[in-house]
Amino acid sequence: MVTSSPSLPSGSSMATAAPQDQDQIAYVHSVSSYSEEKKAITAEIKSVSGDSEGSEPHVQFINTDDPFPELPDAPVEEQQLTVRAVLVGCILGGIIAASNIYLGLKTGWTFGASLFGSIIGFAILKPLSRSAPTFLGGGYFGPKENNVCQSAATSAGSLGLLFTSGFPAAYQLGLLSANPKDDFARLITFTICCAFFGLSFTQPLRKFYILKLKLVFPSGVAAAYTIQSLHAGKNAEVTAKKKTKALFFSFLFAISLRVVSEYAPGLLWDWHIFYALNRIGWSSVIAAESWGWIWEWTPAFIGAGMLTGINASYSFIGGSFLAWAVLGPIIVARGIAFGTSADPSIPGYMNYMGMTLQDPINDPSPRYWLLWPGTLMLICASFAEVACNWRSLYAAIRSAFAMILQRFSKDGVVDEIVDTVPEHERVPFWAWGSVLVLSTIVTCVVMGVQFGQNVGITLLAIVFSFLFSFIGCESSGRTNINPVTSIGNASQLIFGGLGRGRNYSVQRGELLNLLSGMLTLGAAEQAGDMIGDLKTTHLLRASPKAVYVAQLCGAVVSIFMAAGLYVVFSTAYPCINDLSYTTCAFPAPDVQSWRAVAVAVSSSTLPIPPSSGYAAIALGLVAVISVVAKYTVVPPKYHDFVPNFNAIGIGFIMSM
Repeated sequence: MVTSSPSLPSGSSMATAAPQDQDQIAYVHSVSSYSEEKKAITAEIKSVSGDSEGSEPHVQFINTDDPFPELPDAPVEEQQLTVRAVLVGCILGGIIAASNIYLGLKTGWTFGASLFGSIIGFAILKPLSRSAPTFLGGGYFGPKENNVCQSAATSAGSLGLLFTSGFPAAYQLGLLSANPKDDFARLITFTICCAFFGLSFTQPLRKFYILKLKLVFPSGVAAAYTIQSLHAGKNAEVTAKKKTKALFFSFLFAISLRVVSEYAPGLLWDWHIFYALNRIGWSSVIAAESWGWIWEWTPAFIGAGMLTGINASYSFIGGSFLAWAVLGPIIVARGIAFGTSADPSIPGYMNYMGMTLQDPINDPSPRYWLLWPGTLMLICASFAEVACNWRSLYAAIRSAFAMILQRFSKDGVVDEIVDTVPEHERVPFWAWGSVLVLSTIVTCVVMGVQFGQNVGITLLAIVFSFLFSFIGCESSGRTNINPVTSIGNASQLIFGGLGRGRNYSVQRGELLNLLSGMLTLGAAEQAGDMIGDLKTTHLLRASPKAVYVAQLCGAVVSIFMAAGLYVVFSTAYPCINDLSYTTCAFPAPDVQSWRAVAVAVSSSTLPIPPSSGYAAIALGLVAVISVVAKYTVVPPKYHDFVPNFNAIGIGFIMSM
């Protein structure tokens, strides 16, 4: 988690890690806030020198804006883009794709593959480079090639969020075939539509966000320092082995626990404490069980808590408690929401999680009632963040268009942003421009032929995808959080209104806003992830062109991995796409949000209980006020104590 601290001017005297300390950098402890004028961002790096016994750990400040100095004894990496780096990166990205679909359906959160690809890629390729002959992948393996491997992994692991949000919502609403297997071809072609926009968008934005604004992109900085520490110094391989062992044993423990727990779920996985207390005589405590208060030993949740940090974690717990221990019992007690009997043999044991409702306005379940406040908090918090940074967003849009128009200018305008990358290592305009044009043509054809969507609406969706990519890059660069779900929901609102204006049927309107929202989500997710990798590229002095090719290869892999894994998960757990199931191993909080917005913006009458709507408006306003106060009143060093309303909203949407 990124912690803010007072900003330092760009001209400040910044200490840099001594060469002997570079391989001992442990982690990026926090990232300071930047000044409005200079935008100089620094990261606090804890480095421990091991050269002398008994030396005390010391903290140094290292400028994260400028590329790392070249290691004096390191060989020149003439071949950064190699088959071995791309192949290993794509395989590692496939592993991340599987874990992200699982984690996204479980928690609504996904994580990039940067650090995983950096460390495991090194663990595989470094020994291979020494032991194998050249024609089988041998030869020098350096930090720049490591960056290529990491970037391929990130790209191959992307796009899973499409299948933990919009597509399950479409199946739950009956907008596609009964089974995802029957739609596999359509799933593949639509994923192709989403696979390359984000990659193309990041190229004109690289100079602005990385070279001019100098945004931190904490994951990218952490990956850069990790790669540097793995390759520099006498203890690099020892450090790499320790990190690899930690990852391997963590992975092995998580897999083993999940498999073994199937034979003793009540002991090793789900602890139904309140149900057990009810069985031994405490009858009233069954109410806590009815509201889903159980202890589940899910490694995915434990890992998510480690990665998201204290602010998001306590906000999520607080949101869950407010929803499922305070508001839920209140609305049931006052006759506003209603449950059904879970087990007639146990008095008071109720099911409050139903989503198949005959009259959602007058007879909602608590889960349905709480869905709307949670969704509106997500949207309001994300767009309040954007509004508070409107100057940067406006400057980003203006600069991006200026750089594009400059390509066609005959006036010889001098670019004010100095790019230190050699010309032959930059991504030329034709390379990313042609991918953008081809993606646009393919998307128009696929959306028109397979989904019956008007070409004009498809082009408008692509334009909004580009504009919303600014939000993804801005948020990722500043906070390491990309609010892609809220970005997609906002796009749904726009195209839902467009569908109603064109008098589309309810089902066609729902499908239109879901597909358009997923186009936007895919572009914003990829843009945020890929530009983070370009930050790593910048710090390591690697080739953006080599990284771009690796990302293109990874994107191709992500198309088939994401769609294929979704079909596998849907076959194993039909409840993901079917609302008739009262319980499901996957709560799929994002799916609920997407389905709710799709129904709300396409229906002729708003299917929201009035009391839920009023509560949503009130909590949405609180979310906006909280974000505004964070940027105008609260000092940056106290930002971690300001509640994260994105996490609170997820707590409302997820059933405990």
